Amino acid sequence: MTHRCTLAAAPSPPLPTKTPVVFAPLLHLHLRSSATSTFANMSATNPATADLDTIFQLKKSLRLKIKKELKSMDPILRSQEDDAIQRIVLESPWFRTCKRLCAYITCAALREVDTSKLLSETLKDGQSQVRKTLYVPRVEDKNSHMKMLNISTMDDLIANSMNILEPAPLDAQGNELEDVMSANEPVDLFLLPGLAFDKSGRRLGRGGGYYDTFLTKYQALAEEHKWRRPLFIALSYSPQILEEGVIPITPNDVFVDALVSSSGVIPITPAASALCS
Repeated sequence: MTHRCTLAAAPSPPLPTKTPVVFAPLLHLHLRSSATSTFANMSATNPATADLDTIFQLKKSLRLKIKKELKSMDPILRSQEDDAIQRIVLESPWFRTCKRLCAYITCAALREVDTSKLLSETLKDGQSQVRKTLYVPRVEDKNSHMKMLNISTMDDLIANSMNILEPAPLDAQGNELEDVMSANEPVDLFLLPGLAFDKSGRRLGRGGGYYDTFLTKYQALAEEHKWRRPLFIALSYSPQILEEGVIPITPNDVFVDALVSSSGVIPITPAASALCS
């Protein structure tokens, strides 16, 4: 398959039988004008001088707005975007060639982009150019502590108290699942969830701080081992992509390298842009 940079199609087009891997330019994103206009004044907030309580309140308000938009999203459109986003990821060279990745497990109640096909294809033997090692999240407590544990089958997953699937501490044979923080080899790719994203790579999570905390720790581990920093790629429905500067940030927020929407891949950092060269 030949992968080249092309303009993204118009927002929410009829999806072809096979969605090509395209790289959407930053100037042609599908933006929800209501979210942009409502929170335009937030962009004037300077994270370097603003009171953290103010920033947290702005984030809280934006979360409520995006949740409302996601709740009102047409189910047929949501399903179409789920299929398109997963096809784009599965067909992309950066996914096909990665050896180790961390990916989230979709929770339908949270209205996250579906990853079920991505996970099942990753766990199939002989389905990819490169056999992959997959790590998925397990929440340890309510203090933003999360692990990424290696699974080899979907049977390694159990439902937690919130009915969200996550890996059990032990596999079916009673062996401990490998923690990515203890692995001897680096991760190439993180597939990340979120509530909203913008064109500069800002990511708005759900307020728990689990991913920002974990990604910061993993970046420090990679630097300690002199490993190449993995790509942080977020999966996003069209209403979740906002104008640059709309999402308030704090010093602890971790930026993403690229977004994948139903229209294509939106590279943000030079590392992500290199995927298109």
